[in-house]
Amino acid sequence: MCGIVGVVSNAPVNQLIYDALLLLQHRGQDAAGIVTQQERKFFMQKAKGMVRDVFRTRNMRSLPGNCGLGQVRYPTAGNAYSEEEAQPFYVNAPFGIVLVHNGNLTNAHALKAELFNTDHRHINTESDSEVLLNVLAHEIEATTRGLPLQPRDVFEAVRKVHRRIKGSYAVIAMIAGHGVLAFRDPFGIRPLCMGRGDGTVLLASESVALEGTSHKFDRNIDPGEAVFIDLQGTVHAQQCADHPVLNPCIFEFVYLARPDSVMDGISVYQARLNLGETLAKRVISTVPPNEIDVVIPIPESSRPSAAQLAQLLGLPYREGFVKNRAVGRTFIMPGQSVRKKSVRQKLNVIASEFKGRNVLLVDDSIVRGTTSREIVQMARDAGARKVYMASAAPPVRYPNVYGIDMPTSDELVAHNRSVEQIRQLIGCDALIYQDVEGMKKAIGSLNPAITGFDASCFDGVYVTGDITADDIARLNANRAGGDEGAEDNSRLALPNHAD
Repeated sequence: MCGIVGVVSNAPVNQLIYDALLLLQHRGQDAAGIVTQQERKFFMQKAKGMVRDVFRTRNMRSLPGNCGLGQVRYPTAGNAYSEEEAQPFYVNAPFGIVLVHNGNLTNAHALKAELFNTDHRHINTESDSEVLLNVLAHEIEATTRGLPLQPRDVFEAVRKVHRRIKGSYAVIAMIAGHGVLAFRDPFGIRPLCMGRGDGTVLLASESVALEGTSHKFDRNIDPGEAVFIDLQGTVHAQQCADHPVLNPCIFEFVYLARPDSVMDGISVYQARLNLGETLAKRVISTVPPNEIDVVIPIPESSRPSAAQLAQLLGLPYREGFVKNRAVGRTFIMPGQSVRKKSVRQKLNVIASEFKGRNVLLVDDSIVRGTTSREIVQMARDAGARKVYMASAAPPVRYPNVYGIDMPTSDELVAHNRSVEQIRQLIGCDALIYQDVEGMKKAIGSLNPAITGFDASCFDGVYVTGDITADDIARLNANRAGGDEGAEDNSRLALPNHAD
């Protein structure tokens, strides 16, 4: 999962891109990059680290121009620790193209061989984004055949790209001397939207990046659609997919996106409130409300669901955990014992909210379960009589192949286990999960135009229809970070939204 930005303006864009990336920092903290264009020349700065660390004053001064791209990276493929895989990526022909990408190509391995053997293009990293860039460059070159580039040529090239690549992708590319191109996969799995300001057209992964930079939200980019913004700011758009259908990733609404974003017509905050409503019904069927003294969220994304659940059940809502924002993410820690230590460094209990009480802990989701087990023990150590746990999402039983770095199947606590077996592993007195259909209905009701979601990590249905067991095994083998990959619970090793 990554955050991407693209802009065409009548004024310098370096500060605007920087500000937009800060608003998308929750989508990736491993690396950041900005590229701008002035007089057909690209100026680029990218490195490992957070936005505030990668860009200093001297870097910003070296990024002139009125159009550009930016990305914050959370790796799901390739080498998580390789600075050369930070984006944007660049190829010098045709025209000169730079690209940023959010998603994951499920056929990147086959495409890489195809590019080398048939298209005679060289891929220098393990990143699927570099593969995507070279496919796009090849198709633009084949379409234009040395002639001047026109918007219709760009759309024809994207049409060919859609037919070659599979998986999830929201893409923004800049073509030297011509403009900025954006397109979205035919299923709309990963988000992308467009806004406008005074003499500026801005593209971003989430609406919060538009509103937070004083741009007015215009619209979402449709699944399969391509948008080309020329250097004068004129927007050209065309549907380039054969059979587009909107199936956005439901985990964006469960956890990934900022609560103040609106994605594909759905308020992320309202979606989480709705999840709390449906979860409340599940709680009642498992634990009588009169046996619960207090509802406590596990920071941060579960707060709306926990608050709504508490209100519906007539129970007190309390903050029982305080997050230390200075602690590094636990997923990079070498070894399980260090991970467990880091959980206690990262979260501290307010003991008075637990002592002598039956507490219901609410989390947005549970992945590995080891952090959940540690949090349950922290509640007991603080004096809780009973500890119940509720998840606003269903059991995560299957790997994600569309751009979220989840563990392999064997590492998922819910894989091939019953809820009772999971409860025993976590150590809580009762465990309540959201159900899949309830989740889809709660979120889908906010936009009836959406007829389906990618909920593959919950239901095992991969909407692109091309995923086999062999594909999952190969993708798991290439999963960034190996055993030190995603964290064990709802955080998925992703940064705090408030950071």
